[in-house]
Amino acid sequence: MEQQPSINPAPLGLAAFGLTTVLLNLVNAEILPAASMGMILPMGIFFGGLCQIFAGTWEARVNNTFGATAFTAYGAFWMAFATMVLFQSLGVVNAVPKDGLAAFLAGWGCFTLYMTIPTLKKAKALLFVFASLTVLFFLLAIGQYSHSIHTLAGYEGLICGASALYLSAADVINATYGREILPIGTPVL
Repeated sequence: MEQQPSINPAPLGLAAFGLTTVLLNLVNAEILPAASMGMILPMGIFFGGLCQIFAGTWEARVNNTFGATAFTAYGAFWMAFATMVLFQSLGVVNAVPKDGLAAFLAGWGCFTLYMTIPTLKKAKALLFVFASLTVLFFLLAIGQYSHSIHTLAGYEGLICGASALYLSAADVINATYGREILPIGTPVL
């Protein structure tokens, strides 16, 4: 029996991450009002969260350790973040103090930093997504103590999210046309 080629789950995971990241950072950059979180929380749970977990599961089925780890972890991040904000707004839990949220974000920055190392052997576009996400998490952690840094992080997050959307689009468009329409760059190593 002829084996069917497997699909690439990365475009879905990248789109889920990218769009949710852009929307949240429109609020962080103060382009959209904070009241927009009511739209972002469901995105964080279902698209940024659940769709990335699906993509991570599908990456595991094709033996892609990096993709499985990245998409599952960041899907869980979005679900945890959205749940935390939702529970705080409903009074289920106390508001997380600045030190706690800074530690949460810095922890994700550390995880993202070591996840960036394998991207040196992957397309430069993916390296850019992870390098900019590393910067974003650390800026957001520092931004807990500085309004201007938090706003700057919002703009940097727009770049990060847009880069993930670009890579998602490139993966879909290039695969559809069977050639590189949107360049993604050769690996650094």
